[in-house]
Amino acid sequence: MNSIYTDKSEDKGFAELSHDWFCLPLEASQSRVSMHWRIFFATVICVNGIHASGILYPRPSESRETLTLDGIWKFAIANRTEQNKGFKDKWYAAPLHHNVEVIDMPVPSSYNDITQDANIRDHIGWAWYQRDFFLPKSWKSQQVSIRFGSVNYYAVVWINGVEVTNHSGGYLPFEVKITEHLKFGHLNWITVAVNNTLTPWTIPQGKIVYHNDSQRYPAGYYEQQYNFDFFNFAGIHRPVILSATPKTYIDDITINTTSVTDSLGVIFYSVELGGSKIAAYSVIAEIYDAQHRLVAQAKGLKGEISINNPNLWWPRGMNESVGYLYTLKIQLWNDAKNVEGDIYRLPFGVRFIEWNSTGVYINGKSVYFKGFGRHEDAILRGRGLDLVTLTKDYNLMRWIEANSFRTSHYPYSEELMDLADQQGFLVIDEVPAVGLDNFDDELLEAHMQTLKELVQRDKNRPAVVMWSIGNEPQSQKQVSAHYFERVANYTRSLDLARPVTMVLAQSYASDLAAQFLDVICINRYFGWYSDTGHSELITYQMIKEVTAWHEKHLKPVVVTEYGAGALAGLHTDPPVVWTEDYQVVLMEQNFKAFDQLREMGYLIGEMIWNFADFATPQEYFRPTGCMKGVFTRERQPKFAAHFLRRRYAQLT
Repeated sequence: MNSIYTDKSEDKGFAELSHDWFCLPLEASQSRVSMHWRIFFATVICVNGIHASGILYPRPSESRETLTLDGIWKFAIANRTEQNKGFKDKWYAAPLHHNVEVIDMPVPSSYNDITQDANIRDHIGWAWYQRDFFLPKSWKSQQVSIRFGSVNYYAVVWINGVEVTNHSGGYLPFEVKITEHLKFGHLNWITVAVNNTLTPWTIPQGKIVYHNDSQRYPAGYYEQQYNFDFFNFAGIHRPVILSATPKTYIDDITINTTSVTDSLGVIFYSVELGGSKIAAYSVIAEIYDAQHRLVAQAKGLKGEISINNPNLWWPRGMNESVGYLYTLKIQLWNDAKNVEGDIYRLPFGVRFIEWNSTGVYINGKSVYFKGFGRHEDAILRGRGLDLVTLTKDYNLMRWIEANSFRTSHYPYSEELMDLADQQGFLVIDEVPAVGLDNFDDELLEAHMQTLKELVQRDKNRPAVVMWSIGNEPQSQKQVSAHYFERVANYTRSLDLARPVTMVLAQSYASDLAAQFLDVICINRYFGWYSDTGHSELITYQMIKEVTAWHEKHLKPVVVTEYGAGALAGLHTDPPVVWTEDYQVVLMEQNFKAFDQLREMGYLIGEMIWNFADFATPQEYFRPTGCMKGVFTRERQPKFAAHFLRRRYAQLT
């Protein structure tokens, strides 16, 4: 018999903690009652010290400097039965090796696949990172911040033994000012505690399950379970960057390009300032083209700038000019002292999005999405930022003639998103709300906070053309209707310039969420999960399915997942499941359906699952991972990749 035990204790004083966070204490008792998980966390993430508004990527300029803390850190995991020992013994107050045996760990990376130790690969709970660093003395007169691209899932950060911030959510950046905690001219050290535990109130969800069968499990044995099929990689996944800015600084920039024609582009902008003496500064806004020529300018914290005959941002395959980017330069000026202040440059594209009951349009032209569901997943590095794999993936997507992808099932790195802007890929930007159930107010607040952080990060990106508020929820449940109505409306309150979607897996007859969306995305695996091996049914079933969704809701439809697993090199004739041959047959039958549906006027995209094979939890029905990729995890093409390339080359 198993027990799910994820209580939310009110004992805020446990382990001398002064605020809410994840605490995973496991006492060395044989009683399950005392061997339980206590999970503390703030539902509305209003993290200590974090900037309330902007989360601009740290870019050096005439007024700004950056210093990366990427590299080799010291690392240790908490003992399975003493999860809180690091807090009780204050590991953050001294060099980590004084308290626990440490190993080297690269940052950014997932820690799971770096060692030969299965305990580290499968670790649940607290892991500890630490390194030291020096700062330039010239930074002493500046405002110094530290920014994490992402830490999965929960992070607590100390500078020189003083806690400076904490953050919940594994896929988005967080930042905090740390000037007062630094030692200029002396050695500093940073400690980060990371916890990968998922609960019914995290995004994504999970649960801790205790196994109470004493014939099979020792006392207190537990495991993490979660309702998604990708491995829950953990660690400091993206760059850690120190930045120095003037004491009065540019905190946030918002750009809107909804008023655009071929002859005139009107750019609406607004700037938020932070720091001291804000009133002493005025704002100069200048726009430069791709050749670094000044094309327009304005003054003020907010306003509009017009560009005559603008070079529009176009996706791949829709125009000869692809991914054209301007640069908005924002400069502060101290009028009294007649000196310049902070400077920040933001790349952006001039384009506008429209949508109706049958389509999505970029700059007035209808879009047909031909692309992928993907994962940030690589051998050894896990979900850690890997510029080599990232660049290779874009080369493969261009080779295969794709124009789009979905950030399934979480926000991807800013470095990856930058290349989407530059290379003209359309992005459906998704939050990590995977397989949601238990639709209570606490989950809703976490969901909305994640959306707020995502929109704040990606609101200025031309590549982002839809917000996806989740993937495959239990949307047939009555309680889900009001939940997703609130989530969809909240997303629109953050951004009205893009359509809102969600990826649905329930039946069109029972789903209660599609009514609140602008575009319907569905995942359907005819011939694989249903009627396995019966490829003769695929075309018929897909046409019926997509048509039913459109007729019920009168909204455009994207098939965001379809596909079959295939072991590279496995062949049979006639084709059977798990062979490369059957993967291609399944694709061929789906293509027949897509062609007919597109002629009917409401199918606006096809995204195969998956771009490449990826790691999953250990499961008897998945041989070392999900094998639905058209490329292997090593990024080598299966037969399906060549077949898909021919398909995408023919689609316009």
